[in-house]
Amino acid sequence: MLSELENNFSVLEKKILSLYKKHKNLSEKHAELSDELQKLKADYDEEKRRNQILVEENKELKLYSAISGNAEHNRLMKNHINRLVKEIDMCVSELQNSGL
Repeated sequence: MLSELENNFSVLEKKILSLYKKHKNLSEKHAELSDELQKLKADYDEEKRRNQILVEENKELKLYSAISGNAEHNRLMKNHINRLVKEIDMCVSELQNSGL
């Protein structure tokens, strides 16, 4: 009976050690994946920032092209001017309403 208990204890101890090793490996893997996730998030944010810069540069190029007389972008230029005029009108209206 004592021998059987010792045998059961030994088996249980081996299982516990095995689970501990698996837990340790999984914890290390989790830490690695967390680091990788942070790097990927940083890369994503950087690419998002670069994309925004490219979008702004593209808008500027189209506007420059329209200003320089490119017929393809005349409509863009007209729309841009219309937006600016509306914005100026809104500012003037607000100034008039505020009593200045």
